[in-house]
Amino acid sequence: MASAAAAVARGAGARAAAALRGGCGTAARRRSRASLARPLCTAPGTAPDMKLYLWERYREAKRSTEELVPSIMSNLLNPDAIFSNNEMSLSDIEIYGFDYDYTLVFYSKHLHTLIFNAARDLLINEHRYPVEIRKYEYDPDFAIRGLHYDVQRAVLMKIDAFHYIQLGTVYRGLSVVPDEEVIEMYEGSHVPLEQMSDFYGKDSIRDVHIKGIMYRAIEADIEKYICYAEQTRAVLAKLADHGKKMFLITNSPSSFVDKGMRYIVGKDWRDLFDVVIVQAEKPNFFNDKRRPFRKVNEKGVLLWDKIHKLQKGQIYKQGNLYEFLKLTGWRGSKVLYFGDHIYSDLADLTLKHGWRTGAIIPELRSELKIMNTEQYIQTMTWLQTLTGLLEQMQVHRDAVSQMVLQEWKKERKEMREMTKGFFNAQFGSLFRTDQNPTYFLRRLSRFADIYMASLSCLLNYDVSHTFYPRRTPLQHELPAWSDRPPAAGLPLLQEAQAK
Repeated sequence: MASAAAAVARGAGARAAAALRGGCGTAARRRSRASLARPLCTAPGTAPDMKLYLWERYREAKRSTEELVPSIMSNLLNPDAIFSNNEMSLSDIEIYGFDYDYTLVFYSKHLHTLIFNAARDLLINEHRYPVEIRKYEYDPDFAIRGLHYDVQRAVLMKIDAFHYIQLGTVYRGLSVVPDEEVIEMYEGSHVPLEQMSDFYGKDSIRDVHIKGIMYRAIEADIEKYICYAEQTRAVLAKLADHGKKMFLITNSPSSFVDKGMRYIVGKDWRDLFDVVIVQAEKPNFFNDKRRPFRKVNEKGVLLWDKIHKLQKGQIYKQGNLYEFLKLTGWRGSKVLYFGDHIYSDLADLTLKHGWRTGAIIPELRSELKIMNTEQYIQTMTWLQTLTGLLEQMQVHRDAVSQMVLQEWKKERKEMREMTKGFFNAQFGSLFRTDQNPTYFLRRLSRFADIYMASLSCLLNYDVSHTFYPRRTPLQHELPAWSDRPPAAGLPLLQEAQAK
């Protein structure tokens, strides 16, 4: 999560490192400058002196970090903000498109339990799995989104942007796989590119959708499974009031979408959309030119008349994006499409069709709230400072110095594990491994112009607002940019509360 994580991890770390280097400003920095005035090569050379010297640097760094925390706490990020990977002005957007599931509508925690139980029953009833697996129940706190599942080795794991496994996050079933076994399995900790493609096999989770089990259950008890949110209608109404065109493209069936939209938006929901397409079979919808559109009548019956125009108030099934563009004339950067699935919803639109894209990442809000806590900020600021201290002091190769550095490395490792536990005990943050962006964040950064926790975040912005990505320093650039407050287009929590 480049925007939020950089604000703490890189920004705070850079300021703490500046203090260690003797930067001006605070009393702590002045003390640091004085104590570190002599070059490292002139540090005391005897063993007792080196130990004292290193631990004094450690204590000075600790004091500097502690003095930085209050200033960081005054610049918390707003969980309801929209974050930008690419500069984009809403004044250029004339047409807004939406996925349905987890974009316009959100589901309660009961849905995952429903899917798990239905898939488990399919394994037993149709694939002859032992009935003993019925004792297993869904654990909502075990996994996170964006994990890699190795089908051949039957292990679930977290991968970083460079395809390296985060050791300690590899699971076979509910049991962690020891690091030594992981390294032996993969002859290291790298997963080759050809093994990184998503798995779309004929498994029972897919059958829960295809056989309609999930759809029927939700329709039968809509209040249990759908989280009612009047803000969805507020977002759509705001865009309609400003003359924006809107369309819906979803893989879900007509009756399911209609019932859900009636519940969260109202019976007149179709009046808000210029085009509604169901059972689109994304991502094939964006690539297959052969499938025609078919109209669905009020009774849900599929009509076979050739479609010459996509009419407002009607529902269409299947089709393809090329025919959609031909019938609507909607092109390129004037279109902004929102979806929750990075590949199925956003990748092809960005790479092949030049649409602007917005990713809906519900986990973002909860992660930002964790990152705004004092405990997290203290831990991350010290972790980054300690890392910088290790980098600077590694030039001392004598035995006593190396023993001190090993103690620091042990502390750093323990803090990393603690930081992971702030988010998820097994896998940590959706957006970061120990030090790198996750494979999920890499795809998010590539395929989404903007991202947010929910569509309701749009209510905090004017329809002509321009989103500017924060300029975070590259590894070879000066860290001065990290010391600056967040850009005006990315509201701070305090500013949002004041409004």
